[in-house]
Amino acid sequence: MENCIFCKIVAGEIPSPRLYEDEKMIVIRDIEPKAKLHYLCIPKTHFALLSEMDTEKAEILKHCFSVIPALEEKLGLQEGYRVIINQGENGGQTVKHLHIHLLGGEKLADF
Repeated sequence: MENCIFCKIVAGEIPSPRLYEDEKMIVIRDIEPKAKLHYLCIPKTHFALLSEMDTEKAEILKHCFSVIPALEEKLGLQEGYRVIINQGENGGQTVKHLHIHLLGGEKLADF
Protein backbone atom coordinates (compact mmCIF):
# COMPACT_ATOMS: atom_id res chain seq x y z
CA MET A 1 0.00 0.00 0.00
CA GLU A 2 1.31 3.39 -1.02
CA ASN A 3 0.89 5.30 2.26
CA CYS A 4 1.31 2.43 4.72
CA ILE A 5 4.18 3.05 7.13
CA PHE A 6 4.68 -0.69 7.72
CA CYS A 7 4.83 -1.37 3.97
CA LYS A 8 7.49 1.36 3.72
CA ILE A 9 9.46 -0.23 6.58
CA VAL A 10 9.19 -3.67 4.94
CA ALA A 11 10.36 -2.18 1.61
CA GLY A 12 13.32 -0.47 3.32
CA GLU A 13 12.04 3.04 2.49
CA ILE A 14 11.89 3.87 6.21
CA PRO A 15 14.85 2.55 8.20
CA SER A 16 14.05 0.37 11.19
CA PRO A 17 16.43 -2.17 12.71
CA ARG A 18 15.11 -5.67 12.06
CA LEU A 19 15.50 -8.07 14.93
CA TYR A 20 14.25 -10.89 12.71
CA GLU A 21 13.38 -11.21 9.05
CA ASP A 22 12.36 -13.96 6.70
CA GLU A 23 10.44 -14.16 3.44
CA LYS A 24 7.06 -13.58 5.14
CA MET A 25 7.62 -11.28 8.12
CA ILE A 26 9.84 -8.90 10.05
CA VAL A 27 10.15 -8.16 13.76
CA ILE A 28 11.05 -4.66 14.94
CA ARG A 29 10.87 -2.69 18.19
CA ASP A 30 7.75 -0.61 18.76
CA ILE A 31 8.64 3.10 18.78
CA GLU A 32 5.97 3.76 21.43
CA PRO A 33 6.50 0.84 23.83
CA LYS A 34 3.75 -0.13 26.25
CA ALA A 35 6.04 -2.51 28.19
CA LYS A 36 9.74 -2.86 28.99
CA LEU A 37 10.02 -5.00 25.85
CA HIS A 38 7.59 -4.26 23.01
CA TYR A 39 8.05 -5.71 19.54
CA LEU A 40 5.99 -5.76 16.38
CA CYS A 41 5.73 -8.81 14.17
CA ILE A 42 4.76 -7.43 10.77
CA PRO A 43 3.70 -9.63 7.85
CA LYS A 44 5.27 -8.49 4.58
CA THR A 45 1.91 -8.90 2.84
CA HIS A 46 -0.38 -5.94 3.39
CA PHE A 47 -3.83 -6.48 4.85
CA ALA A 48 -5.47 -4.56 7.65
CA LEU A 49 -8.00 -6.83 9.32
CA LEU A 50 -8.50 -10.47 10.19
CA SER A 51 -11.78 -10.25 8.27
CA GLU A 52 -9.72 -9.74 5.08
CA MET A 53 -7.98 -13.06 5.57
CA ASP A 54 -7.96 -15.62 2.79
CA THR A 55 -5.98 -18.87 2.57
CA GLU A 56 -2.71 -17.11 1.65
CA LYS A 57 -2.98 -14.59 4.49
CA ALA A 58 -3.95 -17.33 6.94
CA GLU A 59 -0.75 -19.19 6.01
CA ILE A 60 1.26 -16.01 6.64
CA LEU A 61 -0.26 -15.60 10.10
CA LYS A 62 0.29 -19.28 10.82
CA HIS A 63 3.93 -18.75 9.91
CA CYS A 64 4.20 -15.69 12.18
CA PHE A 65 2.73 -17.60 15.12
CA SER A 66 5.05 -20.55 14.50
CA VAL A 67 8.17 -18.31 14.43
CA ILE A 68 7.35 -16.16 17.48
CA PRO A 69 8.05 -18.92 20.07
CA ALA A 70 11.45 -19.59 18.45
CA LEU A 71 12.37 -15.93 19.06
CA GLU A 72 11.55 -15.89 22.81
CA GLU A 73 15.15 -16.14 23.98
CA LYS A 74 16.57 -13.77 21.34
CA LEU A 75 13.97 -11.13 22.25
CA GLY A 76 14.26 -11.64 26.04
CA LEU A 77 10.71 -12.98 26.35
CA GLN A 78 11.47 -16.36 27.94
CA GLU A 79 9.77 -15.33 31.22
CA GLY A 80 6.49 -14.83 29.38
CA TYR A 81 4.87 -12.30 27.10
CA ARG A 82 1.56 -11.01 25.82
CA VAL A 83 0.43 -11.31 22.19
CA ILE A 84 -2.00 -8.68 20.90
CA ILE A 85 -3.60 -7.96 17.53
CA ASN A 86 -5.58 -4.72 17.55
CA GLN A 87 -8.47 -4.63 15.11
CA GLY A 88 -10.13 -1.42 13.91
CA GLU A 89 -10.33 2.00 15.49
CA ASN A 90 -12.23 0.89 18.60
CA GLY A 91 -9.73 -1.94 19.07
CA GLY A 92 -6.82 0.49 19.14
CA GLN A 93 -5.45 -0.23 15.66
CA THR A 94 -3.51 2.89 14.63
CA VAL A 95 -1.70 1.43 11.59
CA LYS A 96 -4.01 -0.22 9.08
CA HIS A 97 -1.58 -3.08 8.37
CA LEU A 98 -2.20 -6.18 10.46
CA HIS A 99 0.62 -6.68 12.95
CA ILE A 100 1.21 -8.64 16.14
CA HIS A 101 2.37 -6.89 19.32
CA LEU A 102 4.68 -8.85 21.61
CA LEU A 103 4.96 -7.31 25.09
CA GLY A 104 7.10 -8.59 27.94
CA GLY A 105 10.24 -8.10 29.97
CA GLU A 106 8.24 -7.36 33.11
CA LYS A 107 5.11 -8.45 34.97
CA LEU A 108 2.23 -7.10 32.89
CA ALA A 109 -0.90 -5.71 34.48
CA ASP A 110 -4.12 -7.70 34.33
CA PHE A 111 -6.94 -6.24 32.32
